[in-house]
This record gives sequence, C-alpha cells and structure tokens, in this order.
Amino acid sequence: MLRHQDFVPRMMTQSALFKPATFEPFEESLSEANQWISENQIQVVNVETVVLPNIWNRWEEGTKDPALGTGESPVHWHQFIRVWYRAGE
Repeated sequence: MLRHQDFVPRMMTQSALFKPATFEPFEESLSEANQWISENQIQVVNVETVVLPNIWNRWEEGTKDPALGTGESPVHWHQFIRVWYRAGE
C-alpha cells in the first residue's frame, strides 16, 4: 500500500498587525524526515518538496486539505517535505 507522511515547518509566532508569522527553518523538516525514515526503516518511494498556499490559514486543513484558496490578500505560500513510502506489503 502506498502512503505518505508530511514534514511541515512549525509556526514559531503567529502573524499580527503588520507583522508576518515566523516559521522554523525548512532544514528542520528535512532533519525530521530523515530521522523518521531511519527510525522506522521506511521503504521510501519518493521524496518531494510541496508548495501550497495558505496552509496555516484558520479556514484551511493544512497539508491534508484538498482545496486551498488563494483569493485572499495577502497570499502566503508554504513549502514542506512529503515522503511517499510503501507500507503493509
């Protein structure tokens, strides 16, 4: 069975008036992905960087949301790591 696991940089501070949100470095997500693969002996099929808009918006469901909007202003794009792997074979 094909599955995936997402590794998303965590929000460090939320946005405020005239102040954008801050996030941990992208490399932290890469380190987490590498650690997860190593610890769980995952059979990796593919690793990709995914870029989606507004995944931290309060009306969105993050990386699992099938429909992310860009109609707002401002639009913020976020990147994360998605690991595709085989499980249960």
